[in-house]
Amino acid sequence: MINYFIVPGIGNSGPEHWQTYFERSASNFTRINQIDWDSPSCNDWTEGINKAISGYDLSTVVLIGHSLGCMAIVHWAQKYNQKIKGAMLVAPSDVEAPQYTFPTIGFDPIPLFKIDFKTIIVASTNDEWISMERAEFFAEKWGSEFIDIGKAGHINAASGYGGWKDGLKILKSI
Repeated sequence: MINYFIVPGIGNSGPEHWQTYFERSASNFTRINQIDWDSPSCNDWTEGINKAISGYDLSTVVLIGHSLGCMAIVHWAQKYNQKIKGAMLVAPSDVEAPQYTFPTIGFDPIPLFKIDFKTIIVASTNDEWISMERAEFFAEKWGSEFIDIGKAGHINAASGYGGWKDGLKILKSI
């Protein structure tokens, strides 16, 4: 059985977010709860990921990140150098972009290395938190499969992505 771990971004994912829909879809989906959702520390978030998956056969672990959660996954991969089954990185936030002014600690610089497990980046052409060019750049650097889903905003509940069935199909390809 695959063990899916949900890694939300700043503020956590609310009740109408696709990550919450995924979490409710089956018993093998677990949300990783972080210490501070509003002023996150990269070190705390990567430790949270590591603690959540410890004790699992890593070949069965798939991480599902959204926004800043994607960057936490990439930092986790660099810091812990463990091979898992894979990760789906949806609408990664470009924490180095001038418009990204959230109070985060340690998420930049963004690691630029080939990740040693399968990753898929899902991006939108009109995401306010990352340009398509940067999303493609990260996919190239990380060795990720890249999926452009068109004009989908930040791929969150506010953009109409609640029960995102196509997202579950993408996830199953990992």
